[in-house]
Amino acid sequence: MMRRVLPWIMVAALLGGCASAGNSPAVDPLDGLRQQAGGALARYDQAVRAAGGAPFVPVGALSRQLGDWEPANGSYKESLSAGRVEAASTLPVAPQQAGTIVWTNGIRQDVPLISADEALAKLRAAGTGDCSGCAPLKLTGARLTTMTVPTTRGPATAPAWEYTLDGTSVRLARVAVDPSAIVRVTPPPRDADHPPEGLAIESATTTTASSELTVTFTGVPGPSSKPCGADYGAEVVESDLAVVVIVIEYRHAKDEACPDIGAQRSTTVELSQPLGERAVLEVTQGLPVALTITG
Repeated sequence: MMRRVLPWIMVAALLGGCASAGNSPAVDPLDGLRQQAGGALARYDQAVRAAGGAPFVPVGALSRQLGDWEPANGSYKESLSAGRVEAASTLPVAPQQAGTIVWTNGIRQDVPLISADEALAKLRAAGTGDCSGCAPLKLTGARLTTMTVPTTRGPATAPAWEYTLDGTSVRLARVAVDPSAIVRVTPPPRDADHPPEGLAIESATTTTASSELTVTFTGVPGPSSKPCGADYGAEVVESDLAVVVIVIEYRHAKDEACPDIGAQRSTTVELSQPLGERAVLEVTQGLPVALTITG
């Protein structure tokens, strides 16, 4: 294992077949990915500071559909996707100013809450579809409840507003935690001339005491011993708040004509110390991924 300490990050490389001393290439092909990783750690650090050091880092959407649309309500899907949701009556405020997030390991964190109206505004803003001609969904009520949310510290039960809708049994849920207590990472601006490099990991698994971190991602189906196959290694760039995993692909051969078929693959990397409360980030945009702690 190679380790290099930079001014604010530590790099731990676990690569098989590294060049021997004195035979290192003039330009390391991983340098670009390491720079991406360093930028991802800097952005994550800024996001944590902006949230007051809050440990609640949800992964993925904070809104959820509960149930399936009835056949007669097929257009409701497009309305929801576009964020076309309106309250048919006054929605309640939270019955208390604070709620509690509870992780599966028993750790608890008190957080400020927002009203059902504020959560609805966030739900609408999350819409990405284009449905200007769709009829809006009508909310008929809201109640404060909880929902399970994947986070960088494993699944957590968080306060949430649950909304009922007119004309359907489907309900909508939105995390009721005030955005000031949520760490949300903003990816770097898209640059068509210099797109991000690397493979994005999708999830990570570790144990409380282990320094090993196993990550999953989409790669090619077969091993490098077979045509169009590949083996995978990894390098990790670490800080006090997060780690970025760089997946390294070892192809069977260059310039093979291969079908565009993906399969879930995994690889394991050694951290400098157990992960603890640090987040695991993918390298292409620096976004956090869901973590599973197995013991």
